[in-house]
Amino acid sequence: MKIELTHIKIRDLYNGYEDSAENGVTGFGGKLDIRPQYQRKFVYKEKQRNAVIDTVMKGFPLNVMYWVKHSDGSFEVLDGQQRTVSICEFVKGNFSVDFQYFHNLSDDKKEQFLNYELTVYQCEGTDSEKLEWFKTINIAGEKLTDQELRNAVYAGSWLSDAKRKFSKTGCAATSLGDKYVKGSPIRQEILEIVLTWIYPTENDKEGKPHKSIESYMALHQHDEHATKLWTYFESVINWVKNTFTIYRREMKGLDWGLLYNRFKDADLNPEKLETEIKALMEDDEVNKKAGIYDYILTRDERYLNLRAFSDKDKRILFERQNGICSNCNQTFELSEMEADHVTPWSQGGKTDLNNGQMLCKSCNRKKSNK
Repeated sequence: MKIELTHIKIRDLYNGYEDSAENGVTGFGGKLDIRPQYQRKFVYKEKQRNAVIDTVMKGFPLNVMYWVKHSDGSFEVLDGQQRTVSICEFVKGNFSVDFQYFHNLSDDKKEQFLNYELTVYQCEGTDSEKLEWFKTINIAGEKLTDQELRNAVYAGSWLSDAKRKFSKTGCAATSLGDKYVKGSPIRQEILEIVLTWIYPTENDKEGKPHKSIESYMALHQHDEHATKLWTYFESVINWVKNTFTIYRREMKGLDWGLLYNRFKDADLNPEKLETEIKALMEDDEVNKKAGIYDYILTRDERYLNLRAFSDKDKRILFERQNGICSNCNQTFELSEMEADHVTPWSQGGKTDLNNGQMLCKSCNRKKSNK
């Protein structure tokens, strides 16, 4: 791992500065990617922006910045994007501070400003080294998300295309799946979700299933495009729409990709599924309605967060039984017993006192394991 402390003059930073809106911002002779394409675009308020310029004008030190150095000699800003943009936009003449634009300054003040040296750490190394370092220094300013840190490490043609589809305001991913996926595209949350879904479906370079998003991104870093990722996402959303034909708000934010991976080839009947979903939505025993979709496919009742007996109910049942376990007929303290449904929910049992009993913990565990 190589971390180099450098000092970059503003005149060199501004050289070749260009803001192409959502196509990115570049500087430092075209070698510095100040804001990568379709990455989140934070905007300083006027007070913050002006404070940066005032700091430079007075010759006071700005906080250290961090750049990632790529193998081709180019750089990407990891931390310091807004300070960098504020400085370059001022030199370009796009705003004034205290009614003075850059071109209003005297020649000596202009030279002083352009010769100001920014403190920059430039980092290069293996992917794992850089990722670990980025996590360590991600301690100030606007926190980078895990996916933004990964993007800094695995930048390349594949990621640029993936961002175009998943990381832009109004991008194709939100147009197709906004009703089913939660998250902000510009914070890289949509991209991260889809990567979480797809990476277990592929093998790595050694022919073993990927164990992480990092492994998947490393394998595809230099692919020309991310069409496979997009096609996968399309398949997931279309499967959801065709399988669960009536949309409900509880469907947004579920791990649809993981369910698709497991059940895409299952012989599912949408009409029967909808009938059961409707009944479960009306069932007051089901506390977590969003869990119905996972339950429908997995039959794991834990997704439903079924209604349980209250502490008051437990006390009433305990007193009715005089502390005697309904199964082993031994006497216990209340703290040693648990409430149980005589007829389970799956067989139509309700959570009421007429369907309740107290069992000792041992008997209740044995019953649960049957």
